[in-house]
Amino acid sequence: MMIDLRGKTALVTGAASAGGLGFAAARLMARQGASLFLTDLDADAVAARAEDLRREGHQASAMAQDVTDEAGWAAVIEAVVGAYGRLDILVNNAGIAVLRPMSAMTKADWDRQISVNLDSVYLGTKAGVDQMRRQGGGGSIVNMSSVAGLVGVEGTAAYAASKGGVRLFSKSVALETAKENIRVNTVHPGMIWTDMQKVAIADNKEVFDQITAAVPMGRMGEPEDIGAMVAFLASDDAKYITGAEFTVDGGMVAQ
Repeated sequence: MMIDLRGKTALVTGAASAGGLGFAAARLMARQGASLFLTDLDADAVAARAEDLRREGHQASAMAQDVTDEAGWAAVIEAVVGAYGRLDILVNNAGIAVLRPMSAMTKADWDRQISVNLDSVYLGTKAGVDQMRRQGGGGSIVNMSSVAGLVGVEGTAAYAASKGGVRLFSKSVALETAKENIRVNTVHPGMIWTDMQKVAIADNKEVFDQITAAVPMGRMGEPEDIGAMVAFLASDDAKYITGAEFTVDGGMVAQ
């Protein structure tokens, strides 16, 4: 199946890392014909990622964004529409991980985790739905969750709460927008070989071996594995899919 995104505009948040999930999804969608608008808190890095796409011959723009700022979302949507005329695809990918046991977590830790991972998805989804309603024709929203949003993972209480919230928030919004052909789905990555993972385990091969041994397929996934799922859900090939969750984890949750 060849995914065709020609004529569509996609907004991807948290897309500054060259080896991250957001940029992997953006690059795959660009290669399938979409025009891309990338945002991230790191203005210089996200501008560089847009330039990477333009060097490949794709339409791409970038803008700094704090995804927890409601007024900032209005400015980003205005910029997307100003650049490309409409918004067809929104990927709420930006997020952080506060990995601490509950007893070691402060209220500030909790608030920051929920703000970046859950409040931002509410703000982005609301802004995206409002724009898709204004222009008509439906659209696709993909919200990035995690396997930690499906099962308990020790030491990730705040992170799991935020990602579990993304899952059920998305299902509820999908019901509200189904008749307008605005589809809302979640993707749940497992252990993925991102830049963050590479840095975390560079000096500790034993931990890497333990992690990969726990994955039934015996290896971490690649960012492109997540990107491919996002691109599919963004496309018309997924036109009858909404309110669903898609786990890309090498079999971890099946255990």
